[in-house]
Amino acid sequence: MPNPVTVNTLYQMKQNREKIVAITAYDYMFAKLIDESGVHIILVGDSLGNVIQGGANTLAVTMDEMIYHTRIVSRGVRHGMVIGDMPFMSYQASIKTAMINAGRFVKEAGASAVKLEGGASVCHIIQAISDIGIPVQAHIGLTPQSIHKMGGYKVQRDEKRLIEDAIEVEKAGAFSVVLEGIPSDIADKITRSIHIPTIGIGAGPCCDGQILVMHDLLGLNTGYLPKFVKQYEQFSDRAKQAFKNYFEEVQQGKFPSNEHCY
Repeated sequence: MPNPVTVNTLYQMKQNREKIVAITAYDYMFAKLIDESGVHIILVGDSLGNVIQGGANTLAVTMDEMIYHTRIVSRGVRHGMVIGDMPFMSYQASIKTAMINAGRFVKEAGASAVKLEGGASVCHIIQAISDIGIPVQAHIGLTPQSIHKMGGYKVQRDEKRLIEDAIEVEKAGAFSVVLEGIPSDIADKITRSIHIPTIGIGAGPCCDGQILVMHDLLGLNTGYLPKFVKQYEQFSDRAKQAFKNYFEEVQQGKFPSNEHCY
């Protein structure tokens, strides 16, 4: 297994124009499989509110829930950088609250960094967390914690504001920035305007790296899929067939057979 991925690893990858690969994970077993595939960043996303908890959005996810999931993900990772996603109202209320909660991700959950949403408006928080030695990944464009303000999940097209946000979060100390729901040409300009890596999700191919939600990538999500998602497997269909086969064999007395008995 290669050396663990660090902030410096990601900076070097951007300089070398080597693409950064990121995936979300929420438990030990999938985190271990993802890590063994060589993925550079494993984000424990507050998207667990959707794909794990079945919620309509991410707003109800708590700090304690994020700490729990980040802790069990960290146990399965030896190579990738584990980033804990700071949930709604875990950093917005005050700098002190933000610093304490960021510290919990590192101290209690084993994360190497945290992610938080917002551009210029949260730069003071990014700087405060960075100043105590915790790397911060910024997140601009479509920010799911602000869906009520944005009026839903909408592509963000304000080029001037987006570029300014990216420049400001870099100045504040962010080591990378997620670009979500941004037209490809704007994401390209942002990527060329800053020195820190950009990680795209629905932001086209010109970003320094890409991230997808694991459940979308594996075809486990059978609901609505955004345009930017590519399903690399259809685990939902395969899992349902396995459950059906098990059901039928138990009903028919075929399982357990002699080979499964002591």
